[in-house]
Amino acid sequence: MTAPGPAGTPKNLLVPYYEHPFVRPAEWDALLAAAPRLYAVVLNPASGPGDHLDRGFAAIAGRLRAAGVRVLGYADTDYGRRPVADVVVDLTRHRDWYGTDGAFLDQAAAVEGGLGYYRRLAAEARELGGGGLVLNHGTAPHPSYAGIADVLVTFEGTWTGYRRRPPPPWTGPGTNLCHLVHGVPAGVDAEALARERGAALYCAVPGSGDHPWGTLPHTVEPAP
Repeated sequence: MTAPGPAGTPKNLLVPYYEHPFVRPAEWDALLAAAPRLYAVVLNPASGPGDHLDRGFAAIAGRLRAAGVRVLGYADTDYGRRPVADVVVDLTRHRDWYGTDGAFLDQAAAVEGGLGYYRRLAAEARELGGGGLVLNHGTAPHPSYAGIADVLVTFEGTWTGYRRRPPPPWTGPGTNLCHLVHGVPAGVDAEALARERGAALYCAVPGSGDHPWGTLPHTVEPAP
């Protein structure tokens, strides 16, 4: 289970927020204010770290760490097709430029045949000093992935799909599961639904379409 925040507050929000801090400063301030509830925030300057340091993201990463929030560097793995060396370059840049203390590996394969690839990546990520590894499968993967990462994202999709087609029950050994849901209407208890479905971590945002992760969870709102 996730470690509690102050006064028993559960750290159960894993938030991928893909807006620039200079463009959405109030939203980033709201995320910082929610630090006691944040398991981690995914940093994604340019579909990865980009090819140069971005001072806006460097500053917000420092503020997140100072607030006790784990910062995960985003890297796409293309379902195990992207060369390991290229992913490692991304993770190294995240660490060197933004001080990330973990990795969020997107588009992770879910089949047994991908295990060797992700074991190699996990070993490389941990050598870089990462304190947390998240694999975003978006669906329930082969149970052996639980031995590779700290968190497995076993659902990513729309609120309609989440309600109608619950994620299949997890059959692997104990690990932290996460559900990422978009198009979520205000007023629903997405946290309770995720917990009922076995996920200790979640993120439920109102955004939809091609860029849902440019919105914050309903429970994390900027000051008026």
